[in-house]
Amino acid sequence: MRESEKFKIDIYKLSNGDHHYEFSITQAFFEEFPISGILEGTGSAKVTLNKSESHLEAYFTIEVNVKLECDRTLETYPFDMVKDEHLIFKFGDEDVELDDNIVMIHRDTQRLYLQQYIYEFIHMAVPMKKLHPRFGDDSGTDELIYRSASSSTATSDPRWEQLKNLKK
Repeated sequence: MRESEKFKIDIYKLSNGDHHYEFSITQAFFEEFPISGILEGTGSAKVTLNKSESHLEAYFTIEVNVKLECDRTLETYPFDMVKDEHLIFKFGDEDVELDDNIVMIHRDTQRLYLQQYIYEFIHMAVPMKKLHPRFGDDSGTDELIYRSASSSTATSDPRWEQLKNLKK
């Protein structure tokens, strides 16, 4: 069975109301996405699906432990994350993403495949700057620090002095 088949929900059988699902996230989940910044990962995704006549509301709680690569040292390190997300699937005439949290699906859609959405939620929780925990809070080092030996004693370039004399 393909990994994506484990993350499908047959919505045509559902009655109106709340329905609860739990999906296991394994290494095979991440292997379905070959280009990824996540090296390894395991965890779970709990989904509460509220079905009504016009739409579906999906509430996700994703708890995973992933291995990331430090941007500074290229060492791998574990990173735990818990992510709560909300998606609305509206029934309509075509399949189109209307907003970050609203997706229109064709009214005859019989199955929802949630693997791609869960994968994207996990990636949104990965920090932009991936630093090994031993570096602690590295918030003060975002400045560019560069000085050459001559930069402190250098005077301005004389070619620019002529431009200073030009005024409107």
